[in-house]
Amino acid sequence: MKKIVALVFVLSFVVWISGQNRPLRRPIMEKVDLPDPESKIFVEGEFRYIEGNGVPGHDHGEFPNRGNPHTILPQRYKWRVPAEPKNAEEPTELGRNPFGVALNGIPFDPGTAEYWQHDPSSGWRYEALSGHLNLGVDDSNAHVQPTGAYHYHGLPFGLILERGKADQMTMVGYAADGFPVYANYGYNDRKDPKSGFRKMTSSWEVKTGMRPSGANSPGDRYDGRFVADYEYVEGYGDLDECNGRFGPTPEYPEGIYHYYITEQFPFVPRMYKGTPDRSFIRRGGGRPPRR
Repeated sequence: MKKIVALVFVLSFVVWISGQNRPLRRPIMEKVDLPDPESKIFVEGEFRYIEGNGVPGHDHGEFPNRGNPHTILPQRYKWRVPAEPKNAEEPTELGRNPFGVALNGIPFDPGTAEYWQHDPSSGWRYEALSGHLNLGVDDSNAHVQPTGAYHYHGLPFGLILERGKADQMTMVGYAADGFPVYANYGYNDRKDPKSGFRKMTSSWEVKTGMRPSGANSPGDRYDGRFVADYEYVEGYGDLDECNGRFGPTPEYPEGIYHYYITEQFPFVPRMYKGTPDRSFIRRGGGRPPRR
């Protein structure tokens, strides 16, 4: 009898310890009534300004949800980009900042806060749209940050449909360096606007082989779950390492460098062809500054 009582005590203790080591669930935020969406774009001096309250005008997912515990809250955005963008001498990596802003004022922000073993110093950052994480993204590849900021990680299908050009070359925003951003359709011949449209493909692919072994690496085979699992292969797809190309567009018939949001990694570009404006630089790793 004493052995049975002791065994029950040990099992109860193990269950209790397991509960203590279980990661805490993030609190679920309550939904709020959102104001009407607001956005405007205007040029003043050398800059183009994109202002908005961060509320999408298109249908969006239910937030909070099982993969995303946050609710959409109105923001106060005033983004600024060069009105006459120029190529930089070398491409600039995105870092932990938003890449650009959609025409509705909502940011394109492809990075995640999730790292292998919760350690940013490891360098192994999870890719949001890899299929290995449930981040609660909706049909527009968007979800919500802890600040309540709704943002896009990939093709903003709601915005594209709103503009009524799902299978054509559709401008959806501006990058932080001022160059325009398009959805995934471009001209068949990048020099010929009369050549018809097709989906653009990126030139990034998953690396072959195994990740480095060691205490600071997840090991195992490259499978696309981490940003570092991908590499640029020149000529592999239609686009360069910044996920863009030069040529005419409906809005810029004389030709301009422009980016694409693709169905494959990097989805939203992770490098700039030009120089990003400081209004997109996060302060202390948090939200972008309000101007």
